[in-house]
Amino acid sequence: MGPDVVSPEHARLAAADAATEPWRDWGPYLAERAWGSVREDYSADGDAWASFPHDQARSRAYRWNDDGMAGFCDDGQNWCLALALWNGTDPILKERMFGLTGPQGNHGEDVKDYWWYTDATPTHSWNSWRYHYPQSAFPYDDLVETNAARSKLDPEYELVDTGIFDESRYWVVTVDYAKDGPHDLLMQISVENAGPQTATLRVLPTLWFRNTWSWGYTKKARPQISLKDGQLVARSERVGTLRMAGDGAPSALFCDNETNTARLYGQRDGARYPKDGINDRVVHGAATVNPAQTGTKAALDYSVTVAPGATSTIRVRLTKTDGDAALDVSTGFDRTIATRRAEADEFWAAVLPDGSTPAEAQIVRQAMAGLLWSKQFYHFDVKKWLSGDPAGPPPPPGRAEVRNRDWLNLDAHDVLLMPDSWEYPWFAAWDLAFHCVTLAHIDPAFAKAQLILLLREWYMHPNGQLPAYEWNFSDVNPPTHAWAALAVFELDGGTDFVFLARVFHKLLMNFTWWTNNKDSGDNNLFEGGFMGLDNISPLDRSTLPPSVGTIEQADATAWMANYSLDLLQIALRLAEQDVSYEDVASKFVEHFLTIAAAANSSGMWDDDDAFFYDILHRADGQDVPLKVRSLVGLVPVVASLVYSDDRLDSLPHFRERLDWVLRNTPTLTDFVHVRADRKTTLLALVPPERLTRMLAKVFDTSGMLSAHGVRGISAWHRDHPFTVEVGGVAASVDYEPAESTNGLFGGNSNWRGPVWFPLNVLLIEGLRAYDSHAPGEMTVEFPSGSGTMLTLAEAADTLSTRLISLFLPGPDGRRPSDARYRLLCTDPRWSSQLFFYEYFDGDTGQGLGASHQTGWTALVAHLILERQNRKVEP
Repeated sequence: MGPDVVSPEHARLAAADAATEPWRDWGPYLAERAWGSVREDYSADGDAWASFPHDQARSRAYRWNDDGMAGFCDDGQNWCLALALWNGTDPILKERMFGLTGPQGNHGEDVKDYWWYTDATPTHSWNSWRYHYPQSAFPYDDLVETNAARSKLDPEYELVDTGIFDESRYWVVTVDYAKDGPHDLLMQISVENAGPQTATLRVLPTLWFRNTWSWGYTKKARPQISLKDGQLVARSERVGTLRMAGDGAPSALFCDNETNTARLYGQRDGARYPKDGINDRVVHGAATVNPAQTGTKAALDYSVTVAPGATSTIRVRLTKTDGDAALDVSTGFDRTIATRRAEADEFWAAVLPDGSTPAEAQIVRQAMAGLLWSKQFYHFDVKKWLSGDPAGPPPPPGRAEVRNRDWLNLDAHDVLLMPDSWEYPWFAAWDLAFHCVTLAHIDPAFAKAQLILLLREWYMHPNGQLPAYEWNFSDVNPPTHAWAALAVFELDGGTDFVFLARVFHKLLMNFTWWTNNKDSGDNNLFEGGFMGLDNISPLDRSTLPPSVGTIEQADATAWMANYSLDLLQIALRLAEQDVSYEDVASKFVEHFLTIAAAANSSGMWDDDDAFFYDILHRADGQDVPLKVRSLVGLVPVVASLVYSDDRLDSLPHFRERLDWVLRNTPTLTDFVHVRADRKTTLLALVPPERLTRMLAKVFDTSGMLSAHGVRGISAWHRDHPFTVEVGGVAASVDYEPAESTNGLFGGNSNWRGPVWFPLNVLLIEGLRAYDSHAPGEMTVEFPSGSGTMLTLAEAADTLSTRLISLFLPGPDGRRPSDARYRLLCTDPRWSSQLFFYEYFDGDTGQGLGASHQTGWTALVAHLILERQNRKVEP
């Protein structure tokens, strides 16, 4: 987008960034799932799924975060607005998405509903959501029982497999949100009858206050929702007064957002009209709503009867107000909806480069929509969680030993980019880095704020460690924060040096934590542990007993080399503004060179295999290379940096120190490559001659290269499993293209074959870095054995095209990511929407894992925008 291209949405973004208009105050910050989360787990054994199951969600007030379908809330989640539905046959209201818990699913937790985030703008002036709701009774029991009967070798039993969508007996429910001002929200609910017969649906837009009063802290008056002039009036000391009204003459149903202690615990002294009161009234006709028409949760109750193929529309408006006047729902409503929709079109037209195909435009727009809808309010005070609330029972004995007891500093009350709104409704440190890079294409200010936020003192541990994710904040994720900061800085125009300095100073602490804690041999070889790659190793790298030995990891070592390069690059950029940063730049170039030398001379590099491997140092003194050809051995390619020699020459103290190091430590020169014309310098952990040998294995279609990207593990291991014996027990790795066939290291994720976006994207960047140093000079056969030679830049572009192809119709008209299911690919009501899966089958490209992982899978939008900006032909 050129600087002269401005849309109304860009103007709203500028106003929000300047804090002149609070356009980000209200947004889709309500998770699709809060039950089964660590925050709501108050058990002694840490079984979060059992501590707060789905069956309790309609009846039990959440302590930390609420959830709902198609939800909006303010940025402190004081109030929530979401959709509830009832098809007349279900045993409960449809207030939240249903899915299997981790123990229930034969491949871990798995949502069993179909919905899409179809559109959004960065200020949430326009958001659109779509859901397919069966007209027959939702098969809750069938989904649980059939999946329980399946083994790890069987595929998951999905909702479409039950036959409930046969004969198109379902509702297409669309919710469009449009803001007429920062605190004036229009909600349009469209209900299409996709079935063959006239049918009736109950539609209940629901407003409630998050329960902040039951835990024994607040002295504020309890908020209240009441009925006036046929409209909901919600009053709270925190947010003032809100009015919500719908067109027509719906009934208003009231209860309280409090736990139904009678249903859950057999206690009769609880709230008279608890949280599930509206559910029980609609489904069973029970006298469970407040006849006085007041409470902390209220719904407008519509009953719509729709002919086959027809659509019924409901209009709802929520406004913050200072007066008592009734809210005008209809005047200007349709015009605002139409205007915001058109402005969204204008915004995305400005974002997409000229020449983008309609299919590419759809991928970018819907991927970004999923990312924007995944911004969620995250509330978690670990100290209070461990100690218990004043109004609650004391924690059970041993609770502090379950998890996160060392993170008393973590006190989150923020809107964060989440990996997923149902399966992963919590932040993950390295996921967030990828989210921010993609989001920076459309909202760099928010992306920068997110990167700064995770480095603040209420997230970062005092020792410098970044929290990994709430199941175990002490786990270790790859250090991608500095890479993301640089990428966001450049996408934002490369001028915000204050942002760069803010993240740099905090990242110095994190880098120090790594060097102090993950280099046990003090030899520049690192033992990061888990590293976010789940079951990619034959051994659990985080819990290997010292009596067995230690693992020096090729990926952890390479991540630290790359971390050094990222901090070096940040220091060099800052040194252009302040020469005092030259000294710290010198520190990081030396760090990189010593790590690169260690990685290449320690046994990690296998010259016969032309690949990097982890090394198991057994307690008996034997060193065992863990010879698995996987992404672990490809991370070293990421550790590369090209810098203009003119820029280096403008920093004489840094250039002097670098030259001194290379003169006096000649073993390090293998990792510094200066062009003959001295235009650029390449720093690379993998020397170019080793890189071309590695890529011959990587780009082999019978090895790591699939039709849709680089696999997690080489398909060669399908017939050649790797086995290592540890403590008398054999641990093996083979190639598994789809879901994991065992429950190791999580059970529902699999790095033993499928294609994952994040490391593919980093590999693409690494290849481009090598090529930019000597454009066109390095070539590789792609695919291996084909006779086709490509430059490294061309190979990167081809790999990018393969990843994008996951979302494009193939010769049979089916997208590879959805090809398993005919309905998703051939029915126009379904095929027009995209799912963004967690990972993809290494053989077929079928999407697997979480179906709404528009966290890092949204990187497909980044690939398209980057490719188009370079004007690369698909």
